[in-house]
Amino acid sequence: MRFVIQRVTESSVTVDDKVIGRIGKGFMVLIGIADSDTREMADKLVAKMVKLRIFDDADGKTNLSLADVGGSLLLISQFTLYADCRKGNRPGFTNTGAPDFANEMYEYIIEKAKESVPVVEKGEFGALMYVSLVNDGPFTVILDSDEICR
Repeated sequence: MRFVIQRVTESSVTVDDKVIGRIGKGFMVLIGIADSDTREMADKLVAKMVKLRIFDDADGKTNLSLADVGGSLLLISQFTLYADCRKGNRPGFTNTGAPDFANEMYEYIIEKAKESVPVVEKGEFGALMYVSLVNDGPFTVILDSDEICR
């Protein structure tokens, strides 16, 4: 499981010319699921994500969490985070989670995040999405279950 977390001042996701999710200050998170992922891994990554202290305090130090700044989440499913680019020039996607399993895990992650973050917006699994954001910093962090859970 991979979370690409971008600290944003604003972010939105559009499907079929309609904005389906929008946040102000918070994290826009791209989520990749592999077949080997579990709910326990999701629990660990969500807990780590919401506690990350990557917002500036009064002294300009990255010392504040999402809760400390009243931040929101925009969670976007992105299977391409498991692209295999080792051979040739066309990425392979055999490492991605099967669609039904990946969607189930994505929805689980959303519900888990809602337990500790009041505003959680989302994209639409499997849809062509246009994601817009203003990356604050820029500040981007990657959480990988291979590093956090094993």
